[in-house]
Amino acid sequence: MAEVELLAITPDAEQLIELAGRTCYLSHDRSKPGSEQRFIRMLLRQDHLSVLEHAYATFRIKGGSRAFTHQIVRHRLASFSQQSQRYVSEENFDYVVPPTIAANPAALERFQDLMEEIRKAYGELQGLGISKQDARFVLPNAVTSEIVISANLREWRHIFSVRCEQAAQWEIRTICIQMLELLQKAVPTVFSDFVIDKDRMVAKKVSLED
Repeated sequence: MAEVELLAITPDAEQLIELAGRTCYLSHDRSKPGSEQRFIRMLLRQDHLSVLEHAYATFRIKGGSRAFTHQIVRHRLASFSQQSQRYVSEENFDYVVPPTIAANPAALERFQDLMEEIRKAYGELQGLGISKQDARFVLPNAVTSEIVISANLREWRHIFSVRCEQAAQWEIRTICIQMLELLQKAVPTVFSDFVIDKDRMVAKKVSLED
């Protein structure tokens, strides 16, 4: 399983969101300790989500496949820094095995044999003087990578709403649920309307009551 780490989050993020939101209504006099929770829940119910863009969270993900990173970087309202295959040697690469392949002995054997064939070919190409940036063309989507992702909390809500549902691919869904769990601890009110089903490894939004 990929390793997910919350590297940084805007300090006092929920208080900042309340301050920014109350600027819209000039209702700063109604702010008091703990009032940010009720205020943010009101924002969520009214779908007034632009205020959430004032707070950011940054994650580092290790051990996800290139198939995963190809999907996550499609979310354009985020910043990405990823391990480079041009400059980092992949001669001893790790790889992700899909559960359907892992559960099928014959498929697993063929898959592992292919990974070793690719590893050998990659090394042979470098031995023939081929640069890493060109030898990488033989590498599969299964190869693991490391990536750092920063996004505002509104964008994280969007990412989770589309990547944590059952229709999402299993790997990105599992990784995004790990990120969601960390943000539910760091800024619980902002993600209070997401409910995680650990047995099925899915998450969905629910309606909040007043």
